[in-house]
Amino acid sequence: MRTPRMPRLAVRRTALHGCCRAGFVLWAGGATALHAQEVYTQSDFGGVGLLQTPTARMAREGEFSFVLSRTTPYTNYNVSMQPLPWLEASFRYTNVSNRLYGPRSLSGSQTYKDKSIDAKVRIWEESRWLPAVAVGARDIGGTGLFSSEYVVTSKRAGPFDFSLGLAWGYMGARGDIANPLNFISDRFETRPTSSTGTGNFSTNKFFRGRPGFFGGIEYRSPWQWLLLKAELDGNDYKHQPQKNNQPQRWPVNLGAVFRLNRNVDLTLGYERGEVATAAINLHSNLATHIDPPKTYDPKPEAVAFESTPVDTPPAGPASASPAPVDAAAANPATRAAPEQVDWPEVATALRDNAGINVSSIGRRGSELVIHGQQDRFFYSAEGVGRATRIIDNRVDRSIDWLTVASERNGLKTVETSVHRPRFLELLDHRIDLPTFRRSVEQDPVTARDEEVLYRAPLKRFTGGFSLGYQQNLGGPDAFVLYQVYGAASGTFNFTRHLWLDGVVSLNLFNNYDKFKYDAPSNLPRVRTNLRQYLTSSDLTLPNFQLTGTHRLGEDLYGMAYAGMLESMYGGAGGEVLYRPFGERWAVGADVNWVKQRGFDQDFSFRRYHVVTGQATGYLDTGFHNVTLAVSVGRYLAGDWGTTIDVSREFANGARMGAYATVTNKSGSAGYGEGSFDKGIYVSIPFDMLLPHSSRSRATLLWQPLIRDGGARLNKRYTLYTLTNDLDSDLFDKNLGKISE
Repeated sequence: MRTPRMPRLAVRRTALHGCCRAGFVLWAGGATALHAQEVYTQSDFGGVGLLQTPTARMAREGEFSFVLSRTTPYTNYNVSMQPLPWLEASFRYTNVSNRLYGPRSLSGSQTYKDKSIDAKVRIWEESRWLPAVAVGARDIGGTGLFSSEYVVTSKRAGPFDFSLGLAWGYMGARGDIANPLNFISDRFETRPTSSTGTGNFSTNKFFRGRPGFFGGIEYRSPWQWLLLKAELDGNDYKHQPQKNNQPQRWPVNLGAVFRLNRNVDLTLGYERGEVATAAINLHSNLATHIDPPKTYDPKPEAVAFESTPVDTPPAGPASASPAPVDAAAANPATRAAPEQVDWPEVATALRDNAGINVSSIGRRGSELVIHGQQDRFFYSAEGVGRATRIIDNRVDRSIDWLTVASERNGLKTVETSVHRPRFLELLDHRIDLPTFRRSVEQDPVTARDEEVLYRAPLKRFTGGFSLGYQQNLGGPDAFVLYQVYGAASGTFNFTRHLWLDGVVSLNLFNNYDKFKYDAPSNLPRVRTNLRQYLTSSDLTLPNFQLTGTHRLGEDLYGMAYAGMLESMYGGAGGEVLYRPFGERWAVGADVNWVKQRGFDQDFSFRRYHVVTGQATGYLDTGFHNVTLAVSVGRYLAGDWGTTIDVSREFANGARMGAYATVTNKSGSAGYGEGSFDKGIYVSIPFDMLLPHSSRSRATLLWQPLIRDGGARLNKRYTLYTLTNDLDSDLFDKNLGKISE
């Protein structure tokens, strides 16, 4: 489907302890068990469907699937996501086993690889009398060799699910009828046969040419582990891409899906009356995924319960007045007045058990305030609950409110206050969670009089070692180019607002000896020198920078940085962000002067330099937790343009998204492959996958091409992520973890 250019998956560096164990847990278990009738299976091409064709059905919201299917001569590697109830998106590599990628001098005997992006939208759901209806398109962002558009309906009758659709392009190549859209324009009579160009949207083909009918039946057997499929294929395989026509004895395909467990499906089929087929589907639901037991976490401290009234809601911490010491405390020997508590021991317990790296502890009347950074628990409510237990076991009843003032790299973000007696009633099951919610407050950080009880010494140095893995997929040199490396990281803190950190990487083994191809580009080579950066040295310094943060005012944050900012660029820059407390929007901007680093990734530089930066607006739309980020500015190649990023975050913090970048060089001869930059991604908290708590994330990005146009600086820190504790929705939706 493509000439031998530069199809690549973006380089990702991921620690093996997260990547491998995370992947195993995600696929091996953890999803909520469902009744078979609530689950729809994937097609050979990815996305919910029969075998070769889609249906109007949608997977459950949050579903994430990887499908490997083989139908000679095609092998499909599909990733499908269901970010919204009515929207399905897929990314696919297709291996054509009887065609070479390109000239043998470039690719040797490597077979042809094609990549595609698909989308399906449900128009309306099935009702008692009307079927579900969906429209969709395959291969909408690529060379368009397998491009197809369709309208499909589905209707259930008992254990049978019937589908019928009309497809244009690849899926409807049989051309059963004249195009019903001909009455709009004569342009719809004929479908262009030329390629749309690598990385372009094939809009010039949409719904053009003679369409073909497709459809079929899915039967859900009495056994939940077995589904049977039969479909009418709309393709006659006489007009295959690359003149790769295939025999078809009859247009009916048959298959059976064996549900090996709730996360693994095996499909066996017989298609075209000619070939046996097989597919394996690994799937999980990110929205309903159940975290594995945290067997490596310390157990929360036990507390002693006592009788307290529940009928009067407590006053807030700001208006709280000192309460008398409770002489009936269950453990009076272990509780002391705040002035007599061993606060260094408390700070150690807060770090080890509640994950809070304490900077100071203070008192405001009957309110105790813990200032610090949460370093362990992804859900801040869990750390707050553990901290409340720790304080309850050590401080007398003169304190009835506990406040955790969250910090992140020196930036104060939000104060979370818990009414201590009500928390004990929640633990003792005397009140439910909705009732307890009225005893929890989140407030902006404001300057208030506070008696300092303890100020923690600054820990100057932290560091560690890890193994990592990075890869490039789909290139002409080899389908998978990979590297395993060891990394040492360290941070030296001058103050809580100023630190120096860096990473040293050592190559352990790779197959980069095959990496010989450079992509074509007439822009400054700001990203397409990737090969040289990956192959020039075994010992590299991907990052080494000085960073400072400061809270510039109420809801206004600032950051400055200088050094080796990423593997390809060094320089200096700054960022500001205005993120009002309690609002669903934020605005920010960054400006950077950067110079291209030497290929060895040491302290040397090349001649190219540029001023780059973007102004960005963020909006939580309130619609299915969809966040929209729009950036406008200058990119690394000196081009000006806009990046639009749309993502859906689920209640547990998992996120699915897509982005697109268009610049003033898009579509021009100098831009390189494709008319604009684009990609889809999924970001999964390690906390969902590992047997211990973690604040880290695994991010998988599918970027069809590495190009120079629309390239952004890969900064190590951004203010929007540093202020994520301001996300009150994530706190509220996971408030139940406060008692865990």
